[in-house]
Amino acid sequence: MSIAVELPALGESVVEGTVARWLVREGDRVERDQPVVEVTTDKVDAEIPAPAAGVLEEILVPEGETVPVGTRLASIDASGAGAAAEAPRPAAPAPGPPPGSAPEAAVPRPAPEARPPPPAEAAARATPLAKRVAGQAGIDVARVPASGAGGRVTRADVERHVAPVTPASEAPSRQPAYLTYAVQPGDEVTPMSPLRRLVAEHMVLSKRTSPHVGTVAEIDMRNVVAVRDAHKEEFRRAHGFGLSYLPFIVHATVRALREHPALNASVLEDAIVVKRDIHVSIAVETDKGLVVPVVRHADRLSLTGLALAIEDLASRARSKQISPDELKGGTFTVSNPGRQGNLYGFAIINQPQVGILRVGEMVKRPVVRSLEGQDAIVVRPMMHLALSYDHRAVDGAPANGFLFHVRELLEAGEFDL
Repeated sequence: MSIAVELPALGESVVEGTVARWLVREGDRVERDQPVVEVTTDKVDAEIPAPAAGVLEEILVPEGETVPVGTRLASIDASGAGAAAEAPRPAAPAPGPPPGSAPEAAVPRPAPEARPPPPAEAAARATPLAKRVAGQAGIDVARVPASGAGGRVTRADVERHVAPVTPASEAPSRQPAYLTYAVQPGDEVTPMSPLRRLVAEHMVLSKRTSPHVGTVAEIDMRNVVAVRDAHKEEFRRAHGFGLSYLPFIVHATVRALREHPALNASVLEDAIVVKRDIHVSIAVETDKGLVVPVVRHADRLSLTGLALAIEDLASRARSKQISPDELKGGTFTVSNPGRQGNLYGFAIINQPQVGILRVGEMVKRPVVRSLEGQDAIVVRPMMHLALSYDHRAVDGAPANGFLFHVRELLEAGEFDL
Protein backbone atom coordinates (compact mmCIF):
# COMPACT_ATOMS: atom_id res chain seq x y z
CA MET A 1 0.00 0.00 0.00
CA SER A 2 1.38 3.39 -1.03
CA ILE A 3 1.11 6.24 1.53
CA ALA A 4 1.70 9.89 0.63
CA VAL A 5 4.14 12.22 2.38
CA GLU A 6 2.46 15.61 1.97
CA LEU A 7 3.50 19.20 2.69
CA PRO A 8 1.43 20.22 5.75
CA ALA A 9 0.32 23.71 6.73
CA LEU A 10 3.28 25.20 8.59
CA GLY A 11 1.86 28.44 9.89
CA GLU A 12 -0.81 31.05 9.39
CA SER A 13 -0.85 32.53 5.86
CA VAL A 14 1.75 29.99 4.72
CA VAL A 15 0.47 28.48 1.48
CA GLU A 16 3.67 26.98 0.08
CA GLY A 17 7.08 25.69 1.09
CA THR A 18 10.47 24.89 -0.40
CA VAL A 19 12.04 21.45 -0.17
CA ALA A 20 15.43 22.27 1.38
CA ARG A 21 16.95 18.80 1.82
CA TRP A 22 15.91 15.17 1.59
CA LEU A 23 17.12 13.22 4.63
CA VAL A 24 16.55 9.80 3.03
CA ARG A 25 16.88 8.35 -0.45
CA GLU A 26 14.58 6.33 -2.64
CA GLY A 27 14.68 2.72 -1.50
CA ASP A 28 15.60 3.56 2.11
CA ARG A 29 13.69 1.96 4.94
CA VAL A 30 11.95 4.57 7.16
CA GLU A 31 10.14 4.30 10.48
CA ARG A 32 6.93 6.05 11.45
CA ASP A 33 7.60 9.67 12.59
CA GLN A 34 11.19 9.52 11.29
CA PRO A 35 12.13 12.88 9.69
CA VAL A 36 12.42 12.36 5.94
CA VAL A 37 12.64 15.88 4.46
CA GLU A 38 13.48 19.42 5.56
CA VAL A 39 11.10 22.13 4.35
CA THR A 40 11.55 25.90 4.53
CA THR A 41 8.79 28.52 4.57
CA ASP A 42 8.83 32.23 5.34
CA LYS A 43 7.72 31.33 8.88
CA VAL A 44 9.76 28.31 9.94
CA ASP A 45 12.16 25.54 8.99
CA ALA A 46 10.57 22.17 9.67
CA GLU A 47 11.31 18.47 9.33
CA ILE A 48 8.43 16.48 7.85
CA PRO A 49 8.06 13.02 9.47
CA ALA A 50 7.12 9.80 7.75
CA PRO A 51 3.38 9.10 8.26
CA ALA A 52 4.04 5.35 8.34
CA ALA A 53 6.86 2.81 8.39
CA GLY A 54 7.94 1.29 5.11
CA VAL A 55 10.18 1.90 2.12
CA LEU A 56 10.47 5.31 0.47
CA GLU A 57 9.53 4.25 -3.02
CA GLU A 58 9.54 7.59 -4.85
CA ILE A 59 10.59 11.22 -4.29
CA LEU A 60 8.22 13.46 -6.23
CA VAL A 61 9.55 16.95 -5.42
CA PRO A 62 13.30 17.63 -5.80
CA GLU A 63 15.39 19.82 -3.50
CA GLY A 64 15.01 23.54 -4.15
CA GLU A 65 11.49 23.33 -5.60
CA THR A 66 8.65 25.38 -4.08
CA VAL A 67 5.21 23.74 -3.94
CA PRO A 68 1.80 24.54 -2.41
CA VAL A 69 0.60 23.16 0.92
CA GLY A 70 -0.94 19.72 0.40
CA THR A 71 1.43 18.72 -2.39
CA ARG A 72 2.50 15.07 -2.37
CA LEU A 73 6.26 15.17 -1.74
CA ALA A 74 6.98 11.44 -1.78
CA SER A 75 5.35 8.05 -1.41
CA ILE A 76 6.05 5.26 1.06
CA ASP A 77 5.41 1.58 0.40
CA ALA A 78 3.95 0.61 3.78
CA SER A 79 4.15 -3.10 2.96
CA GLY A 80 7.94 -2.82 3.16
CA ALA A 81 8.30 -4.13 -0.37
CA GLY A 82 8.88 -1.93 -3.37
CA ALA A 83 12.14 -0.42 -4.40
CA ALA A 84 14.24 -1.88 -1.55
CA ALA A 85 13.00 -5.43 -2.01
CA GLU A 86 13.21 -5.70 -5.76
CA ALA A 87 16.40 -6.40 -7.61
CA PRO A 88 17.07 -3.82 -10.26
CA ARG A 89 16.03 -4.96 -13.69
CA PRO A 90 18.39 -4.37 -16.59
CA ALA A 91 17.04 -1.88 -19.03
CA ALA A 92 16.05 -3.29 -22.38
CA PRO A 93 18.49 -2.17 -25.06
CA ALA A 94 17.18 0.40 -27.44
CA PRO A 95 16.61 -1.01 -30.95
CA GLY A 96 19.45 -0.11 -33.27
CA PRO A 97 19.10 1.30 -36.76
CA PRO A 98 18.37 -1.12 -39.62
CA PRO A 99 21.48 -2.62 -41.19
CA GLY A 100 23.05 -0.39 -43.80
CA SER A 101 21.27 2.74 -42.68
CA ALA A 102 23.10 5.80 -41.45
CA PRO A 103 22.40 6.85 -37.84
CA GLU A 104 20.25 9.93 -37.54
CA ALA A 105 21.40 12.87 -35.48
CA ALA A 106 19.50 13.26 -32.23
CA VAL A 107 16.98 16.04 -32.59
CA PRO A 108 16.16 17.84 -29.31
CA ARG A 109 12.48 18.00 -28.59
CA PRO A 110 11.08 21.40 -27.73
CA ALA A 111 9.82 21.83 -24.17
CA PRO A 112 6.06 21.52 -23.95
CA GLU A 113 4.39 24.88 -24.07
CA ALA A 114 2.46 25.91 -20.97
CA ARG A 115 -1.13 26.48 -21.99
CA PRO A 116 -3.82 28.12 -19.95
CA PRO A 117 -6.31 25.56 -18.60
CA PRO A 118 -10.02 26.15 -19.03
CA PRO A 119 -11.07 29.28 -17.06
CA ALA A 120 -13.21 27.60 -14.38
CA GLU A 121 -10.65 24.84 -13.85
CA ALA A 122 -7.72 27.29 -13.57
CA ALA A 123 -9.51 29.44 -11.02
CA ALA A 124 -10.32 26.38 -8.91
CA ARG A 125 -6.74 25.11 -9.06
CA ALA A 126 -4.98 28.38 -8.28
CA THR A 127 -3.27 28.63 -4.90
CA PRO A 128 -4.68 31.21 -2.45
CA LEU A 129 -1.52 33.32 -2.73
CA ALA A 130 -1.69 33.19 -6.53
CA LYS A 131 -5.30 34.40 -6.42
CA ARG A 132 -4.36 37.23 -4.07
CA VAL A 133 -1.41 38.40 -6.20
CA ALA A 134 -3.50 38.14 -9.37
CA GLY A 135 -6.26 40.21 -7.80
CA GLN A 136 -3.79 42.91 -6.73
CA ALA A 137 -2.36 43.04 -10.24
CA GLY A 138 -5.81 43.07 -11.89
CA ILE A 139 -5.09 39.77 -13.63
CA ASP A 140 -7.68 37.08 -14.39
CA VAL A 141 -6.09 34.02 -12.78
CA ALA A 142 -8.00 31.80 -15.18
CA ARG A 143 -5.81 33.13 -18.03
CA VAL A 144 -2.50 32.35 -16.33
CA PRO A 145 -0.56 29.29 -17.59
CA ALA A 146 -0.06 26.82 -14.72
CA SER A 147 3.21 25.12 -13.83
CA GLY A 148 2.48 23.95 -10.26
CA ALA A 149 1.85 20.45 -9.03
CA GLY A 150 -1.41 19.00 -10.30
CA GLY A 151 -1.80 21.83 -12.78
CA ARG A 152 -2.12 24.50 -10.08
CA VAL A 153 -1.46 28.16 -10.79
CA THR A 154 1.24 29.39 -8.38
CA ARG A 155 2.36 32.86 -7.35
CA ALA A 156 5.39 32.51 -9.63
CA ASP A 157 3.07 31.78 -12.57
CA VAL A 158 1.14 35.00 -11.91
CA GLU A 159 4.34 37.03 -11.55
CA ARG A 160 5.70 35.63 -14.82
CA HIS A 161 2.39 36.44 -16.49
CA VAL A 162 2.51 40.04 -15.22
CA ALA A 163 6.22 40.54 -16.04
CA PRO A 164 7.47 37.86 -18.45
CA VAL A 165 11.08 36.78 -18.02
CA THR A 166 13.34 38.74 -20.34
CA PRO A 167 15.92 36.70 -22.29
CA ALA A 168 19.47 37.43 -21.14
CA SER A 169 20.45 38.68 -24.58
CA GLU A 170 17.70 41.31 -24.48
CA ALA A 171 18.06 42.32 -20.83
CA PRO A 172 20.41 45.30 -21.29
CA SER A 173 18.11 46.96 -23.81
CA ARG A 174 14.87 46.39 -21.87
CA GLN A 175 15.87 46.76 -18.23
CA PRO A 176 16.65 50.21 -16.81
CA ALA A 177 20.33 50.62 -16.03
CA TYR A 178 19.71 51.55 -12.39
CA LEU A 179 18.12 48.13 -11.75
CA THR A 180 21.16 46.16 -12.88
CA TYR A 181 24.56 45.58 -11.35
CA ALA A 182 27.55 43.92 -12.97
CA VAL A 183 29.50 41.85 -10.44
CA GLN A 184 32.99 43.30 -10.02
CA PRO A 185 36.24 41.51 -9.15
CA GLY A 186 36.42 40.98 -5.40
CA ASP A 187 32.63 41.06 -4.88
CA GLU A 188 31.25 38.22 -2.78
CA VAL A 189 28.12 36.66 -4.24
CA THR A 190 26.06 34.61 -1.77
CA PRO A 191 22.86 32.99 -3.08
CA MET A 192 19.83 33.53 -0.86
CA SER A 193 18.95 30.59 1.35
CA PRO A 194 15.40 29.24 0.91
CA LEU A 195 14.37 30.88 4.21
CA ARG A 196 15.94 34.23 3.28
CA ARG A 197 14.25 34.15 -0.13
CA LEU A 198 10.84 33.37 1.33
CA VAL A 199 11.18 36.03 4.02
CA ALA A 200 12.07 38.52 1.29
CA GLU A 201 9.02 37.53 -0.74
CA HIS A 202 6.78 37.86 2.32
CA MET A 203 8.13 41.33 3.07
CA VAL A 204 7.60 42.49 -0.52
CA LEU A 205 4.07 41.06 -0.43
CA SER A 206 3.32 42.91 2.82
CA LYS A 207 4.54 46.25 1.47
CA ARG A 208 2.58 45.71 -1.72
CA THR A 209 -0.57 44.69 0.18
CA SER A 210 -0.69 47.21 3.03
CA PRO A 211 -0.26 50.99 2.78
CA HIS A 212 2.21 51.40 5.64
CA VAL A 213 2.05 54.48 7.85
CA GLY A 214 4.38 55.12 10.78
CA THR A 215 4.22 57.11 14.00
CA VAL A 216 6.76 57.42 16.85
CA ALA A 217 6.49 58.04 20.58
CA GLU A 218 9.32 59.12 22.90
CA ILE A 219 8.96 57.51 26.33
CA ASP A 220 10.51 58.27 29.70
CA MET A 221 11.30 54.82 31.10
CA ARG A 222 12.37 56.03 34.57
CA ASN A 223 9.53 54.31 36.45
CA VAL A 224 9.90 51.07 34.48
CA VAL A 225 13.62 51.04 35.30
CA ALA A 226 12.80 51.55 38.97
CA VAL A 227 10.34 48.63 39.05
CA ARG A 228 12.77 46.34 37.23
CA ASP A 229 15.70 47.29 39.47
CA ALA A 230 13.61 46.59 42.57
CA HIS A 231 12.68 43.05 41.46
CA LYS A 232 15.39 41.83 39.07
CA GLU A 233 17.49 39.89 41.62
CA GLU A 234 14.48 38.22 43.18
CA PHE A 235 13.15 37.41 39.71
CA ARG A 236 16.44 35.83 38.60
CA ARG A 237 16.62 33.66 41.71
CA ALA A 238 13.03 32.50 41.23
CA HIS A 239 13.09 31.87 37.46
CA GLY A 240 16.70 31.41 36.41
CA PHE A 241 16.93 34.23 33.84
CA GLY A 242 17.05 38.01 33.83
CA LEU A 243 14.01 40.26 33.70
CA SER A 244 14.28 42.39 30.56
CA TYR A 245 12.30 45.46 29.55
CA LEU A 246 10.43 43.61 26.78
CA PRO A 247 7.73 42.09 29.06
CA PHE A 248 6.93 45.58 30.37
CA ILE A 249 6.46 46.84 26.79
CA VAL A 250 4.33 43.84 25.79
CA HIS A 251 2.23 44.20 28.95
CA ALA A 252 1.55 47.86 28.16
CA THR A 253 0.83 46.96 24.53
CA VAL A 254 -1.85 44.37 25.34
CA ARG A 255 -3.51 46.71 27.83
CA ALA A 256 -3.61 49.40 25.14
CA LEU A 257 -4.97 46.94 22.57
CA ARG A 258 -7.97 46.26 24.81
CA GLU A 259 -8.75 49.98 24.73
CA HIS A 260 -7.90 50.40 21.03
CA PRO A 261 -9.11 47.20 19.29
CA ALA A 262 -8.75 48.69 15.80
CA LEU A 263 -5.06 47.69 15.99
CA ASN A 264 -6.01 44.10 16.85
CA ALA A 265 -7.54 43.35 13.47
CA SER A 266 -7.10 42.03 9.93
CA VAL A 267 -8.35 43.06 6.52
CA LEU A 268 -10.43 40.32 4.89
CA GLU A 269 -11.11 41.22 1.25
CA ASP A 270 -13.54 44.16 1.58
CA ALA A 271 -14.13 43.82 5.33
CA ILE A 272 -12.22 44.54 8.55
CA VAL A 273 -12.18 41.82 11.21
CA VAL A 274 -11.64 43.11 14.77
CA LYS A 275 -10.46 40.14 16.83
CA ARG A 276 -11.71 39.22 20.27
CA ASP A 277 -8.55 37.46 21.46
CA ILE A 278 -5.17 39.15 21.81
CA HIS A 279 -2.29 36.92 20.68
CA VAL A 280 1.00 38.83 20.51
CA SER A 281 3.66 37.77 18.01
CA ILE A 282 7.22 38.31 19.25
CA ALA A 283 9.91 38.69 16.57
CA VAL A 284 12.93 36.51 17.44
CA GLU A 285 16.23 36.56 15.55
CA THR A 286 17.81 33.12 15.05
CA ASP A 287 20.94 31.97 13.25
CA LYS A 288 18.79 31.10 10.22
CA GLY A 289 16.71 34.27 10.16
CA LEU A 290 13.69 35.87 11.78
CA VAL A 291 10.85 33.80 13.25
CA VAL A 292 7.76 35.14 15.00
CA PRO A 293 6.30 32.84 17.69
CA VAL A 294 3.03 33.81 19.38
CA VAL A 295 2.14 34.42 23.04
CA ARG A 296 -1.47 33.22 23.29
CA HIS A 297 -4.03 35.30 25.21
CA ALA A 298 -1.31 37.73 26.21
CA ASP A 299 -3.86 40.04 27.85
CA ARG A 300 -4.64 37.32 30.43
CA LEU A 301 -1.05 37.04 31.64
CA SER A 302 0.68 38.91 34.43
CA LEU A 303 4.00 40.63 33.84
CA THR A 304 5.79 37.55 35.16
CA GLY A 305 3.65 35.28 32.99
CA LEU A 306 4.56 37.31 29.91
CA ALA A 307 8.27 37.21 30.82
CA LEU A 308 8.16 33.41 31.20
CA ALA A 309 6.24 32.91 27.95
CA ILE A 310 8.55 35.19 25.94
CA GLU A 311 11.70 33.55 27.34
CA ASP A 312 10.37 30.06 26.61
CA LEU A 313 9.36 30.85 23.02
CA ALA A 314 12.58 32.74 22.24
CA SER A 315 14.88 30.04 23.61
CA ARG A 316 13.04 27.26 21.77
CA ALA A 317 12.96 29.27 18.55
CA ARG A 318 16.75 29.72 18.69
CA SER A 319 17.28 26.01 19.41
CA LYS A 320 14.92 25.05 16.54
CA GLN A 321 12.41 23.41 18.87
CA ILE A 322 9.49 25.69 18.04
CA SER A 323 6.43 24.01 16.49
CA PRO A 324 4.49 25.33 13.49
CA ASP A 325 1.37 25.75 15.64
CA GLU A 326 3.26 28.21 17.85
CA LEU A 327 3.76 30.50 14.85
CA LYS A 328 0.06 30.74 14.00
CA GLY A 329 -2.68 33.10 14.99
CA GLY A 330 -0.85 36.26 16.05
CA THR A 331 -3.04 39.38 16.10
CA PHE A 332 -0.35 42.06 16.72
CA THR A 333 3.46 41.98 16.65
CA VAL A 334 6.16 43.47 18.88
CA SER A 335 9.69 43.55 17.45
CA ASN A 336 12.67 44.18 19.71
CA PRO A 337 16.04 44.42 17.88
CA GLY A 338 17.88 44.54 21.23
CA ARG A 339 20.50 46.88 22.63
CA GLN A 340 21.76 47.78 19.17
CA GLY A 341 18.31 48.70 17.92
CA ASN A 342 19.37 52.34 17.38
CA LEU A 343 17.05 55.30 17.89
CA TYR A 344 13.98 53.84 16.18
CA GLY A 345 12.93 52.12 12.96
CA PHE A 346 9.71 51.22 11.19
CA ALA A 347 9.11 47.48 10.84
CA ILE A 348 7.15 45.84 8.02
CA ILE A 349 3.70 44.61 9.05
CA ASN A 350 3.41 40.87 9.70
CA GLN A 351 0.52 39.85 7.45
CA PRO A 352 -2.41 39.44 7.94
CA GLN A 353 -2.11 41.77 10.96
CA VAL A 354 -2.57 45.53 10.71
CA GLY A 355 0.06 46.75 13.18
CA ILE A 356 3.58 46.14 14.44
CA LEU A 357 5.42 47.95 17.25
CA ARG A 358 9.21 48.22 17.01
CA VAL A 359 11.26 48.91 20.13
CA GLY A 360 14.12 51.41 19.92
CA GLU A 361 17.27 51.52 22.02
CA MET A 362 16.96 52.96 25.54
CA VAL A 363 19.59 55.62 26.30
CA LYS A 364 20.11 58.23 29.00
CA ARG A 365 19.54 61.72 27.64
CA PRO A 366 19.01 65.22 29.05
CA VAL A 367 15.36 66.27 28.92
CA VAL A 368 13.37 69.18 30.29
CA ARG A 369 11.04 68.44 33.19
CA SER A 370 9.01 70.63 35.54
CA LEU A 371 10.34 70.34 39.11
CA GLU A 372 8.61 72.30 41.86
CA GLY A 373 7.07 74.62 39.31
CA GLN A 374 10.36 75.34 37.52
CA ASP A 375 11.73 73.91 34.27
CA ALA A 376 14.86 71.88 34.81
CA ILE A 377 17.19 69.77 32.69
CA VAL A 378 17.40 66.24 34.06
CA VAL A 379 18.88 62.97 32.79
CA ARG A 380 16.32 60.24 32.08
CA PRO A 381 16.39 56.81 30.37
CA MET A 382 14.55 57.52 27.12
CA MET A 383 13.20 55.11 24.54
CA HIS A 384 11.39 55.45 21.20
CA LEU A 385 8.58 53.14 20.13
CA ALA A 386 7.68 53.14 16.43
CA LEU A 387 4.29 51.91 15.25
CA SER A 388 3.71 50.79 11.65
CA TYR A 389 0.03 50.37 10.79
CA ASP A 390 -2.11 49.45 7.79
CA HIS A 391 -3.95 52.56 6.66
CA ARG A 392 -6.64 50.44 4.97
CA ALA A 393 -7.91 49.43 8.42
CA VAL A 394 -6.59 52.07 10.82
CA ASP A 395 -6.77 55.86 10.59
CA GLY A 396 -4.26 58.21 12.15
CA ALA A 397 -6.36 59.16 15.19
CA PRO A 398 -6.85 55.63 16.62
CA ALA A 399 -3.27 54.67 15.76
CA ASN A 400 -1.87 57.71 17.58
CA GLY A 401 -4.29 57.13 20.44
CA PHE A 402 -3.06 53.56 20.84
CA LEU A 403 0.60 54.57 20.90
CA PHE A 404 -0.11 57.45 23.29
CA HIS A 405 -1.82 54.99 25.66
CA VAL A 406 1.21 52.65 25.54
CA ARG A 407 3.37 55.64 26.46
CA GLU A 408 1.10 56.60 29.36
CA LEU A 409 1.19 53.09 30.81
CA LEU A 410 4.99 52.82 30.60
CA GLU A 411 5.64 56.25 32.04
CA ALA A 412 3.22 55.56 34.91
CA GLY A 413 5.20 52.41 35.75
CA GLU A 414 2.31 50.74 37.58
CA PHE A 415 3.27 47.08 37.11
CA ASP A 416 2.75 44.17 39.48
CA LEU A 417 4.96 41.15 39.06
